[in-house]
Amino acid sequence: MTNKQELPPHRPPGPAGTWFKGSLDAFKKDPLAFLRIQAETFGPLASFRLGPFQRFHLVNDPHLISTVFADKEKRLVKSRDIQTLKSIVGEGLLTSEKAFHLKQRRMIQPAFRHTHIAKYGEEMTAVTKQIIRNWEGKSELNIADEMMDITLAIIAKTMFSMDFEEGSRKIGKPMESIMKLGIRRMRNPFSLPLWIPVRDNRRLKGAVQELDRVIYRIIEKRKQSGDNYEDLLGILMQASEGGKGLTDRQLRDELMTIFLAGHETTANLLTWTLYLLGQHPEEQKKIHMELDNVTGKGGVKAAHFMNFSCVKNAVWESMRLYPPAYVVGRQAETDLELGGYRIKKGETLLLSQYVMHRNASFFTEPDLFKPDRFKDDFMKSLPSGTYFPFGGGARICIGNHFSLMEAVLVLAVILKQYRVAISDNCPAVKPQPLITLRPKYGLIMEIHKR
Repeated sequence: MTNKQELPPHRPPGPAGTWFKGSLDAFKKDPLAFLRIQAETFGPLASFRLGPFQRFHLVNDPHLISTVFADKEKRLVKSRDIQTLKSIVGEGLLTSEKAFHLKQRRMIQPAFRHTHIAKYGEEMTAVTKQIIRNWEGKSELNIADEMMDITLAIIAKTMFSMDFEEGSRKIGKPMESIMKLGIRRMRNPFSLPLWIPVRDNRRLKGAVQELDRVIYRIIEKRKQSGDNYEDLLGILMQASEGGKGLTDRQLRDELMTIFLAGHETTANLLTWTLYLLGQHPEEQKKIHMELDNVTGKGGVKAAHFMNFSCVKNAVWESMRLYPPAYVVGRQAETDLELGGYRIKKGETLLLSQYVMHRNASFFTEPDLFKPDRFKDDFMKSLPSGTYFPFGGGARICIGNHFSLMEAVLVLAVILKQYRVAISDNCPAVKPQPLITLRPKYGLIMEIHKR
């Protein structure tokens, strides 16, 4: 990125589109296919309009992606769709910017240290074992729904020390409403301000208020008790910088952000990984052998995590093919240069994990599920900006290690006990790019006791 006086005159190449809608119709028909076509047709940078006023630039080059993530000149902010989430999550890590974001991140980072994550690992395995007891006697499940239940229970346990039933009752229903209505709001360029009392606004505000009541009640109860908890809330309540801790409002915003960013993303990662393993029984068999070798006749424990290399490779490969966070958006605060082209103030840069992770220049047979490609430190051989399932730069997902451990341990617990396969009753599996990438019609799978 160069200084203003050196800015080139031309924008990147791209489709002409129609005079009013631009490429909106093609994008809405199949967003993922549209983005791949732009990258394959126009190369490192592709420019297109979605509607009369919104111009986007798809970045499909590792060096340029790294340049955007580095953002040393601080001239990029989160894209408009993420900014709309402020009405839900407030000024949490997902939505805050610059100096305030950096200060928050420093305060919150201790909650995600390896020592704490190791403790969470024991809770992850215990919660998963408890929930899959309900699978006894069943031959088919909607795995997408089951993974949502498991990740909600893990969030409730690791964040608030709630058991599954209490967490589901208190936070499950309002969180589901917030996710659905929040997604609809993000994707609608003509969303009305929340203070206008149309039906969706009333429902969204009601769900946020219900979850707020739960969170603030727990915070107040913790303060009155004076007890120190080793869950996420407890660690956040102890966080401080310069002698100042997080206010109740900041605690609430960060907890809402963790709900939003950490619940559905990991559920979808688990769902896609089981889907891929269900299609590739030979890869599933490798995992079964590894689990049996590592755990013997005993159960899965958090301490086994480091020895589950086959499970980890399957997770890395799943995030390559179906990254739950499939696109990152950054909005230009000023005119700037990228890759020899001019990006104007207000325009949006798109960095798509889904597209970049399927680039044949870096991944042989990019559309095939090949977990063994991640053996022997494969990721270290890739240029920075090639593989970024958790984002990158100063805003890389703070919970990336938490999420990876959760995915690996949950899969290990499930596959220690079951073999999975795609059911004949499963609708066609189609990725649906909402806030996260999920199977549009769910995922019906057969489960067979091992």
